[in-house]
Amino acid sequence: MAGEQLHFEGDLSVRDQMQARAEHAATADKIFLMEHDRRWTYRQFRDESVRMGHFLLGRLEEIDDRRPGHVAMMLENRLELMALFGGCAVSGLTLFGINTGLRGETLSGVLNQSQARVLVVEESMLPALYLIRRQLDWISEENLLVVPSEAETSGSASLSRALDQEVGTSGPALELPDVEVTPETNLMVIYTSGTTGLPKGINNNQFKMCATGLGVSMQAGLGPDDVAYVSMPMFHSNSMFIGVMPAFWSGGQVGMHARFSASGFVADILEYGATYWNYVGEPVHYVLAHLQETYGDDIEGLRAEVTNNPDNHLRLAIGNGASAPDIDRLIDWFGLVDVHELYGSTEAAISTFRKSGDPRGSVGEVVDPAVQILDASGDQMPPALLDESGRITNYEESVGEICRVGTDAGLFQGYYDNDEASDDKYHDHVYHSGDLGHIVERESQRFLFFDGRTDDWIRKDGENFSALQVARFAAEFPGVALAAAYGVPCAVSDELVMVALSMQDDSTFDANAFFKFCDQQVTSGGMDPKWFPDFVRVVDSFEFTGTQKILVRSLKSTNFNAHKIQDPLYWRERGDSSFRAFLVADFVELREEFATAERLGLLDH
Repeated sequence: MAGEQLHFEGDLSVRDQMQARAEHAATADKIFLMEHDRRWTYRQFRDESVRMGHFLLGRLEEIDDRRPGHVAMMLENRLELMALFGGCAVSGLTLFGINTGLRGETLSGVLNQSQARVLVVEESMLPALYLIRRQLDWISEENLLVVPSEAETSGSASLSRALDQEVGTSGPALELPDVEVTPETNLMVIYTSGTTGLPKGINNNQFKMCATGLGVSMQAGLGPDDVAYVSMPMFHSNSMFIGVMPAFWSGGQVGMHARFSASGFVADILEYGATYWNYVGEPVHYVLAHLQETYGDDIEGLRAEVTNNPDNHLRLAIGNGASAPDIDRLIDWFGLVDVHELYGSTEAAISTFRKSGDPRGSVGEVVDPAVQILDASGDQMPPALLDESGRITNYEESVGEICRVGTDAGLFQGYYDNDEASDDKYHDHVYHSGDLGHIVERESQRFLFFDGRTDDWIRKDGENFSALQVARFAAEFPGVALAAAYGVPCAVSDELVMVALSMQDDSTFDANAFFKFCDQQVTSGGMDPKWFPDFVRVVDSFEFTGTQKILVRSLKSTNFNAHKIQDPLYWRERGDSSFRAFLVADFVELREEFATAERLGLLDH
């Protein structure tokens, strides 16, 4: 977007590219990372990473097949997180990015499977760790290290104190660790949930991290004058692939916030001089809703303080999950050049990048002929046919699974310690995304449209998780005989969570009690906050497949359509403290929101 492109020598490893930027005349003393009043230049990032690398190698001591060089983190967006990332990069270690929302057996299971022998956690997350401390097989007490949430943590558990004592304080650069690091060295394992069992860790080697930075920066036209605003969690691929690595690759800057805040968004982008923002899920809608609440009908005030503010340099937003009308308002209210909606996943086997002029609502052109829409039999499906209003007239014939058909799986490097899942994802020369989509052809170009998840998955706020896991939690509610969970359309983003419950003969459903139960599972159980149901349907009985599995597809097809469903329905909205009855009038009003968001097709197909 701005500034002459820089060229850096070295292999396509993060280690070599860090060293190149720390020694380049244009970037060595340039601020790279900003966490409000904390700043690191590219040279300081390298130096702090090298210091961290020596520290981690010292803590891990011997590294071999039985004692792998694995480090785990449960952190919000902080400089310490980037030091761990860089430290693992320069020392050939592997960083496991643990979702800060994990709790209970899921959290202990992920940590044990990772075989990480050092764990760095946010101080505020210690209570969740203490609940499972005795279940951890690999992490000794002294290797559970803490990053303070506010004031400095006292005691030997403090990461910063341990660094100072064992390696030395920040200052003159140390020599790079004397270890072999190649582009193929596995650098970061990022988790996504499977349909059964624990979340799956996706391998991302040093080449892949560089390649994503290179690809996104080229597609978006980023340069050394660009500043990324990163508020999505950095244990997630969205921030690393679309926020941090493109800025790193182009020699730009990164301004970070511990976690996403709609109310703090404008202040942050003005403070950092951000030129682009990576998002996933509903944050676009939340930012706009906050501005609407703040300015109401005072569009002139909004223009003066946001759009035309001399400190507003925001020009691009890059991500997925935003509705077309929200994209229009974001462009208008912030004076953006464009919003790039893309399609992809942490596996990175398939990717598209929407550009100006692409069809409204699409996630970009499919330029790789290996990307195809397949039916359940593995046959390629025809393009969608649209009527004058843009509605698909051959939905059943054109909407199928987004797949990659070929002798390779792109940048997908398999799941950590899970060959079965890797083989299930890519087999017989087909990579299965688990996503539904359709193709619209226009003047010999193929454009991809995302249509949600398959039955066993739910995608909410940019994260995929198992419907079965949600159902298992719901089934624990007293009086429930059977439970099913599935994703249903959302007016502003990916999907919402819906559960269907059948009660035991001697029990009735209590909406308030179920809300309290779910809330308790989030706060002290193992349920991720995103799994909290948005809709509840109470059925007399379920339909079953020939193999006696609940027929989820029929539940999904009627979603929360109160015109079609006679069963009791309940729902909650953001900020509610209980479920309430979902009536026909609520559905009519909600349907209007879908119409405004140009997403009626998700309800009416």
